[in-house]
Amino acid sequence: MINADTSIFESLESNVRGYCRNWPTVFTKAKGSWLRDEDGNDYLDFFAGAGALNYGHNNDVLKQPLLDYIAGDGITHGLDMSTSAKRDLLVTLRDTVFAPRGLDYKVQFPGPTGANAVEAALKLARKITGRETIVSFTNAFHGMTLGALSVTGNAAKRAGAGVPLVHAAHMPYDGYFDGTTADFQWMEKVLDDTSSGFDRPAAVIVETVQGEGGVNVARAEWLRHLAGLCAAREILLIVDDVQMGCGRTGPFFSFELAGITPDIVTLSKSIGGYGLPMALVLFKSELDQWSPGEHNGTFRGNNPAFVTAGVALRHYWSDGTLQASTLAKGERVARTLTELADNVPGLSTRGRGLVHGVVFDDASQASKVCQVAFERGLLVETSGSTDEVVKLLPPLTITDQELDHGLGILTGAVDTVCSGVGAIA
Repeated sequence: MINADTSIFESLESNVRGYCRNWPTVFTKAKGSWLRDEDGNDYLDFFAGAGALNYGHNNDVLKQPLLDYIAGDGITHGLDMSTSAKRDLLVTLRDTVFAPRGLDYKVQFPGPTGANAVEAALKLARKITGRETIVSFTNAFHGMTLGALSVTGNAAKRAGAGVPLVHAAHMPYDGYFDGTTADFQWMEKVLDDTSSGFDRPAAVIVETVQGEGGVNVARAEWLRHLAGLCAAREILLIVDDVQMGCGRTGPFFSFELAGITPDIVTLSKSIGGYGLPMALVLFKSELDQWSPGEHNGTFRGNNPAFVTAGVALRHYWSDGTLQASTLAKGERVARTLTELADNVPGLSTRGRGLVHGVVFDDASQASKVCQVAFERGLLVETSGSTDEVVKLLPPLTITDQELDHGLGILTGAVDTVCSGVGAIA
């Protein structure tokens, strides 16, 4: 039973608030894969801070080093000054992430959000090439600031800009035509036709799995084709790994499966480890053409996040244990959801690693399933162009037992909604 007093939020907080409308309670504590509200109700988290909590809530591996750093009066706000926490993180990135993958990347600390990382990436691509247009894809989501919105597909989000969103072009994502049109037929044609009226772009930005767009998964061969297309035409390739990076799809970077090396990569959300705001832009060394201070931000030096990020990389990415665990759990989820889809008409499923979606032919059912799941103690959200997908983003550290428990709640919620038994009108 939920008896939370939410009146202050309703009377004082802006109408722009969103998630709290779907989960109308007041949360007080969180640990691992669970949240608790002030009435003592526990909720299993298949949301994970929209992908910002890959290592769960208040992870003890990360908490104690953070507390020790704060207790020792470590730098909190450092702009882009050199600090011991930043040095430690850079060394760890080099030795744990870059060197094992043969990556020669420079590291930029933009403002601490994914959208800011995307803005920096777009600016850098335009600066390097001297060209303006950025190509993105149908159903893409890259953030809510103007530059990021210009390469986002969702009409409702784009409309919020209030001004024309320019210098961007949108191409079909993998599977957009359901196999009826050859991949890249249109894109290659207009790029190579001198009479197409389509100027050569500065960059292409892509998500290997479109989370907000509905858990649309690009095939490895599609990504390789895209990378080759860009390289042959001197177009920079940007991979937005804000939500799908840091192990969400299995490997640390979501593009590793395809065997490609993007020119520029954006990271945020779980790169901070503990849920603290942090973002990175990674790019090939020869692309480091910034002038000092050309892209900056007051909070680009969130040193407590540097501490937890470094600990997370050393603990979880010094070997292949987490990757193997994530892939195994992903297979566990896929089996359950495939069986569910086989037994419930109008359902399908897709995903990779520990990001999966249940797709409803009747889009209205997805939100109803999320509501029933919440009432039964599970947090899941919708995604897709019409909110037709129930998206699963559990922490990578979730146990098999917790995973099965959450999948059981989800399956029950689907049965309730799709059978009409106790369904929400």
